Amino acid sequence: MLVVRTFSSLFGLSSLTGLAAMCGVLLPQPQARAAEIELGADLGHAVIERKSRDRIYLRLSLKALAAEKREKRTPINVALVIDRSGSMSGERLAAAKKGAEAALERLGSDDIFSLVTYNHEVDVVRPAGRFGAQRDALMRAIGKIDATGTTALYAGVKEGGEQVKAFRSDVKVNRVVLLSDGLANVGPSTPGELAELGRELAGKGISVSTIGLGLEYNEDLMQRLAASSDGNHAFVERPSDLAEIFDREFGDALSVAVRDVTITIECKAGFKPTRVLGRDADISGSKVTLKLAQLQNDNERYVVVELEPPVEGVSGAEAEIAKVGVSYLRLDDGLRSDGETLVMARFTDDTKEAEGSVNKGVMSQVTEQVATENSERAVDLRDKGDLTAARKVLEENALYLNKQKSALGAGAMAAPSASISALDKLEAKSREAAENLDGESWEKTRKMMRQDQHKSKVQQAY
Repeated sequence: MLVVRTFSSLFGLSSLTGLAAMCGVLLPQPQARAAEIELGADLGHAVIERKSRDRIYLRLSLKALAAEKREKRTPINVALVIDRSGSMSGERLAAAKKGAEAALERLGSDDIFSLVTYNHEVDVVRPAGRFGAQRDALMRAIGKIDATGTTALYAGVKEGGEQVKAFRSDVKVNRVVLLSDGLANVGPSTPGELAELGRELAGKGISVSTIGLGLEYNEDLMQRLAASSDGNHAFVERPSDLAEIFDREFGDALSVAVRDVTITIECKAGFKPTRVLGRDADISGSKVTLKLAQLQNDNERYVVVELEPPVEGVSGAEAEIAKVGVSYLRLDDGLRSDGETLVMARFTDDTKEAEGSVNKGVMSQVTEQVATENSERAVDLRDKGDLTAARKVLEENALYLNKQKSALGAGAMAAPSASISALDKLEAKSREAAENLDGESWEKTRKMMRQDQHKSKVQQAY
């Protein structure tokens, strides 16, 4: 039996919701070893002031639980796309080759692998096929890659996607991994065009992870390409760090348990969704729909939705705020599973009771997303040449994080230590960025900020 586990929060639950929380949604399945999703739904406050017009926050958390130990893991279908333009010559290309060879050691004979390189032209060095049948040839082919010419990044990624499509499967992890150190200067080259390509591949069940090497690549282009397909993004300043990043990226792909996750939230009792923090989502009236490409084993990802309360308040002591549904594809057998839970809330006319009911774990993650939005605003200001305003935003952001960290990390029901640690790191990074907005340091600072913004928004596993 497959169990989509649902967990209640601190707010009150009706007997129906309590039953769902205890028993989950039981679906008969042909295999008993399928993965499970742990779905949690919590409000930022356990008790809501009836007449308050303050926005409230709903956090959904999803965690893929490791299935029973299997003799064989799920195979992956991955295309490695390497920039071999002239700027990659020397140490950079040598490190890329070494990193690629090390990453390939993680693959098994049943995995599907393809290797694509590009400069102003695209070369399919090894077409997609079973890795076990081409291991030795691949190692030789990697050794022969040279660097020259300009950068047709769009065409390289598109060809990588075509290679993955040739063996695309519902029971495989389908992924393109891109390494580039330069600007796209042949063919489509804007962040918007690359983001559209990412969305197109995501629609086929393929995610794109991007690795930017050095200080010359376009981080907006690389980050948006990754974000639009729910992939990973990493900034690698030193070529010597490439092997570790390749290893982590392939390890991430190998740990995916479920994919093609769709979340739907139907708001009730007059509550209206205003935005989803940090993620693209479709909001239509009272309904929110968003997608995640995949969930790795034991890696929790969360979604924060901002809700506007009804104008005239809520009558009664308890009300259903939302119904949350999740649907996903299991890699064990390629079948879809789904489950749902209700979000109930208790209301009060006592302001102090409402203020004292804060869920510190939820609000720490709300804080992280708000701080990330502030970081993005600082980048926009710096891009416009307003260093003073950008620095002020970052300094105020650090103060905000420090205040929230102190409030949420102490007292009864303190936020988890991992959440407080995340806020502490964001505070330090905000202060560091504020001190490095000038001259040559800005190129590195900007890339680090874009990487951290991406990781925060999608809860990247590495």
